[in-house]
Amino acid sequence: MSDDQKEIDLVNRDPNEINARLGTLNFNEIFGEPEGIHSIDCVWKLSYKCFELWKKLCYIILTTCCGMCIAAEWGCEFAYIAFYHIWFITPCMKVLEINCGVCQKIYSLCINCCIYPFCEACGAMFNAFKK
Repeated sequence: MSDDQKEIDLVNRDPNEINARLGTLNFNEIFGEPEGIHSIDCVWKLSYKCFELWKKLCYIILTTCCGMCIAAEWGCEFAYIAFYHIWFITPCMKVLEINCGVCQKIYSLCINCCIYPFCEACGAMFNAFKK
């Protein structure tokens, strides 16, 4: 199914829980009055209602004013990353893979032709000291 045919889930908007760390941002997770020092009950209740109202209202205003522009910017950013990987990074990695493969073969030949016989000869010299 292509991205155009997928429906957006308007109920579960964070199915991968990428913002679970924010929790629900409840009033009692932000404010708390310890025993022995309480405000007047009506102040506490109105504070709760103000908190909830302004949290929702400000979020709606910010997402309405900025949400689409920010989403467009992030869409452009991820398109740029995909473009950069497809047209620059992946071909560069392929060039490195090809060139490093050649260097690996040259290194292996040098080791096997020059250093390995020398080490084997030295080993044979010390073989006489074996008990």
